[in-house]
Amino acid sequence: MIEKRDALSETMRAGVLHPDLHLSVEERPVPTPAVGDVLVQVSAVGICGSDTHYVRHGRIGDFVVREPLILGHEASGTIVAVGADVDAARIGERVSIEPQRPDPASAESMRGAYNLCPHMRFFATPPVDGALAGFVTIGAAFAHPIPDEISDEAAALFEPLSVGIASMRKAGVGPGDAVLIAGAGPIGLMCAQVARASGLTRIVLSEPDPERRTRALDFGATETTAPGTGLAPVDAFIDASGVAAAVTAGLRALRPGGRAVLVGMGSDTMDLPVSLIQNHEIVLTGVFRYANTWPTARALVTSAAVDLDAMVTAHYGLDEIAEALDSDRIPGMIKAVVHTQVSRYCTGTRPEPTRKDRS
Repeated sequence: MIEKRDALSETMRAGVLHPDLHLSVEERPVPTPAVGDVLVQVSAVGICGSDTHYVRHGRIGDFVVREPLILGHEASGTIVAVGADVDAARIGERVSIEPQRPDPASAESMRGAYNLCPHMRFFATPPVDGALAGFVTIGAAFAHPIPDEISDEAAALFEPLSVGIASMRKAGVGPGDAVLIAGAGPIGLMCAQVARASGLTRIVLSEPDPERRTRALDFGATETTAPGTGLAPVDAFIDASGVAAAVTAGLRALRPGGRAVLVGMGSDTMDLPVSLIQNHEIVLTGVFRYANTWPTARALVTSAAVDLDAMVTAHYGLDEIAEALDSDRIPGMIKAVVHTQVSRYCTGTRPEPTRKDRS
């Protein structure tokens, strides 16, 4: 049995990427929540680098767009229907969507690392459709309630914030420590904000673009540097660039026994200073998405320790997805958000965040 708030339309509009790499906005059936699922009316969807990569290249590694695919995995919205075994009282709840469907019985899920589940179905990863649509379904436990003071836009950005949280956890640093972050894109800035909230006293951000370096000081960095500049040793290094030279420089900046975390998507292979890693007993690891991060994200945003609204630099409607997916090429862009319930949005000025009490 499915509980609904009101009568819902049978169709919705969705932004679709086709195998020949053209984009369209199409009518699709509204999905039906299965047992344990909720149906969410999507409010806001952040544009991620993986979305633009699929649009420009049609694949990321082994994930290839072979059939029409709805993009988008950074999303928020309102629960409008629930499947069996879900409390109908959740209808009307504003939520941030954790866009994952792991197998709860897998060994990885059982030990808490459900992000590594080999049977994962992740939004906007072929062949799984994403959230650039009017509605999506998700497991009830992965629709995280948000308070009224958090905007729809900020709630959508819990997803990239979760990458920053997972990265800082892997870095193993805390109050008084020093971290070097390579890359001042959205993930690098998320890492810097989480580092500041974690009490790190020295947060160095390495970035070739002078404008981005300046901007990083507003998002947690205590100092910035151009790549290749000598640095005092740091306790941890996080690469959010995917650039081989940045990884090597970061490894060389670590103190003996330091930790390096690879987050940015780069080449499948790269040369690394193995003798340095061995002789300094450097711990080198990676981050693949996240697990168990949404409660931390909510606490950081609610307490104003992290500012996600300030990272939204452009807004688009669903009919403007082509522009939104190309917006990373606009100077000064940090994060674009698509509002799926409107066709077109005024992108010339940044509006006030859309909160429940303003809808």
